[in-house]
Amino acid sequence: MTDRFALPGGRATVATLVATHGTSPKAPGAKMWVGEDGRVLGSVTIGGCVDARVIEESGRILASGEPALVEMALGDEDAWALGMTCGGTVELLLEPVDPSRGDSPVVSALRLAEAAVAAGRRAVIVSGLGADTRRIVVDDLGAVHGTLGDHDVDDAATREARELVMRGSSAARALSVAGVERRLYFEVYAPPVTLVVFGATHVAMPLVELAHPLGIRAVIVDGRERFATRDRFPLADEIHVGIPSEIATSLVLGPSTLVAILAHDYKYDLPVLKAVLATDAAYVGLLGSVRRGRALLQYLADEGVPAEQLSRVRVPVGLDIGAQSAAEIALSVLAEAIAVQRGRPGGAMRDRTKRAESLP
Repeated sequence: MTDRFALPGGRATVATLVATHGTSPKAPGAKMWVGEDGRVLGSVTIGGCVDARVIEESGRILASGEPALVEMALGDEDAWALGMTCGGTVELLLEPVDPSRGDSPVVSALRLAEAAVAAGRRAVIVSGLGADTRRIVVDDLGAVHGTLGDHDVDDAATREARELVMRGSSAARALSVAGVERRLYFEVYAPPVTLVVFGATHVAMPLVELAHPLGIRAVIVDGRERFATRDRFPLADEIHVGIPSEIATSLVLGPSTLVAILAHDYKYDLPVLKAVLATDAAYVGLLGSVRRGRALLQYLADEGVPAEQLSRVRVPVGLDIGAQSAAEIALSVLAEAIAVQRGRPGGAMRDRTKRAESLP
């Protein structure tokens, strides 16, 4: 269980970083639990001084039983710990949690988000930045739980959450509802990005190595025990040996999953492709030439695989960087996979800047 889902046993204050103001801030969403007995779980990851201030404030929050939005000014040293180049401010939502009174809206929302993530799905928790602890939880299947206490606000918050649930990031946002501005915090929960590689090949080896420093989980799948080994893939999080298509159906492949099919063998590629395309995997890349790709896709089309599924397959795989070595091919594959998962075209930043400058 991560710090975001860590729940203490007794009364506690939970602090959530909801906004930072300054240069190059870290992303909101960090949580810190301060128990009545003095235990601390997690951190708001903005330096020891600010964490100490949160601990001081937690006693007041527990005593009052009321949440509070706290703004803390940072000196240059605190700002550096946060990742800012100069001083600024941070906003923290501090809320009391008392298990003796049953699950609070805070805990109930976290449990719903945790269940979605455990199932390989995404969810957004919407909180009011005020005295009310009520929440809405929206998952990527469209289910909505809870209320913010106003039907119109619920509708507006739900629409915004559905826009964020697939590709958005946690942030405080102001919504105008019936002419009244409401400031809400949208907290996005998602499974870790996972790269599933079918085919323990010479390209798969550097691909797994490149994924590791990016914080991407790597899973290797192959039917050949002598290739799918820990010696060849020391940084892989999981190694599966067996019939690849059967393993594909047993894995949770969702919007946070990147799939690279590198076996370059028809008898492996076809059944694996068919299984993967039936999932919500964010990226499906297939190693092979244009001619080979067309043949594979045509075969699957003749087998009844819908055209909209087949259009998701990236073949030839990777970005056009002139890759020649296995490591360069791996780099192009991973770059394309990240771009697709984030909804970006993967072009040159210079061209993007030129397009932006040409806009009126």
